[in-house]
Amino acid sequence: MEKIPLTRAGFDALESELRELKTVDRPAIIEAIAEARAHGDLSENAEYHSAREKQSFIEGRIKELESILGRAEVIDIGRLTGSIKFGARIVIMDEDTEEEHRYQIVGEAEANLERGLLNIRSPLGQALIGKDEGDSVEVRTPGGRRGYEIISVSFE
Repeated sequence: MEKIPLTRAGFDALESELRELKTVDRPAIIEAIAEARAHGDLSENAEYHSAREKQSFIEGRIKELESILGRAEVIDIGRLTGSIKFGARIVIMDEDTEEEHRYQIVGEAEANLERGLLNIRSPLGQALIGKDEGDSVEVRTPGGRRGYEIISVSFE
């Protein structure tokens, strides 16, 4: 099986989510199903069907998280230096708008653009790998080509 690269923070966040699902969400949904079942006829019981759908989602997410964590390879980014690679914290500037963006290059399992966590397999992530401060990259996006200048690279 393929290892899944994660930062320590990403591993801890996924582990915390798994613990929450198992200790809080799963028992709560079991209780909600029992309560809905007590209301009688299950064929037309919307509460029961909704709770069962939620239970299915929770159980699926638990299995997914267990699989990810079981194959996780936590990478100590504090020991890394040099060009952009997994774990790098970068500041890039959009060459058209001159807007600065801050990202950390992470694996697919912990990627979240709203939190500045850029998937290493995304078009931008792939374009940045191996580059250094001062380099420019061009990325093909659905809206056309975009150019970015790499302002800084660090490993913290």
